[in-house]
Amino acid sequence: MSTTFELNGQSVTLDTDPDMALLWAIREKAGLTGTKFGCGIAQCGACTVHIDNVPSRACSIPVSAVEGAKVTTIEGLSGKVAQAVQTSWQNLNVVQCGYCQSGQIMSAVALLSATPKPTDTDIDEAMQGNICRCATYVRIRAAIHDAAKSI
Repeated sequence: MSTTFELNGQSVTLDTDPDMALLWAIREKAGLTGTKFGCGIAQCGACTVHIDNVPSRACSIPVSAVEGAKVTTIEGLSGKVAQAVQTSWQNLNVVQCGYCQSGQIMSAVALLSATPKPTDTDIDEAMQGNICRCATYVRIRAAIHDAAKSI
């Protein structure tokens, strides 16, 4: 079966099992490996993508569920908010091992797109469920606040 959707601004049709997780369709069929597999049960956030501008866990969503939708991965992020987040991440040296960071950035961009001047509580709520095994949470919060200053 094939599924057609917009992936990072381009229309794609992927021939897959309709029950294949969107994560694997993105990585294996579309060849975009920035979205990571973490837990497979939508608990860690490493696989976060935007579906119609909403942060979503790609490991638990069947590819058939995004028929006609707009999907954005870390490779497709663009715009002022995305640039501010990526710049702050670099300037504040947020990344340690880096494995979870594409999901962290996707969630941070969604937060700042909806709430340009978030409080610590806003950040905690938006980022909960994005697990960082290296515990860079203090740097993540600082980077989100820093990015908010430039958007």
